[in-house]
Amino acid sequence: MLTSFIRTLILYFFIIFSLRIMGKRQLGELQPSELVTSILISDLAAVPMQDLGIPLLQGIIPILTLFSTELLISVFSARSVRVRTFFCGHTSVLIKNGVINQRELKNQRINVTELLEELRLKDVFDPRQVGCAYMETNGELSVQLMAGERPVTASQMELDSSQEPELYTTLIAQGRVLTANLKSSGLDDTWLEKELRKNGLHTPKEVYLMVVDNCGGVMLIPREQFSKESGVKEG
Repeated sequence: MLTSFIRTLILYFFIIFSLRIMGKRQLGELQPSELVTSILISDLAAVPMQDLGIPLLQGIIPILTLFSTELLISVFSARSVRVRTFFCGHTSVLIKNGVINQRELKNQRINVTELLEELRLKDVFDPRQVGCAYMETNGELSVQLMAGERPVTASQMELDSSQEPELYTTLIAQGRVLTANLKSSGLDDTWLEKELRKNGLHTPKEVYLMVVDNCGGVMLIPREQFSKESGVKEG
């Protein structure tokens, strides 16, 4: 029993370490070679976990081989367009100037209903509003609206956006002060205590969430049990 427990932990941490090397992509963002590697690894790891008669190295070595191969493919793909095309495919244009490319839809084995669903997920309900729609190599749909359908930007309206907040930093999360974030924002404990007193609070433990932006604006949400007692309104 103890042996099984230890073997499982070793494989678990080994796979976590290996996946960190592959990056932080979600399952839907994996390239074909990365997805195949992930599937094979899960199968390979299950064998030495279930059968204690199999040496642990017989599970680790194939996993290590797969990750090494994936890393090599990534290196060669970055240097060669042909290698990247072979393993990852190429980007396909599904819509251009509001016209659906029916032949490309057929080649990609995508029906028009699926295409319309993906467009709706991008808040586009009329294909005629689309300038270009690309099917990326990871299966994601990228949409660029026509110029007349794009949202108006602050620069187009000649508005001064220099004082608009762009960076938001969490200072307190569920009563815990994030000291590193506090220092990176150029703030200190004295400033934090003053902000808490402004909102009728005494300690960080009374705060559910506190966020500051690059313009000095503060959003503070007290914890429910403390806000009822102190009379502080959330938000």
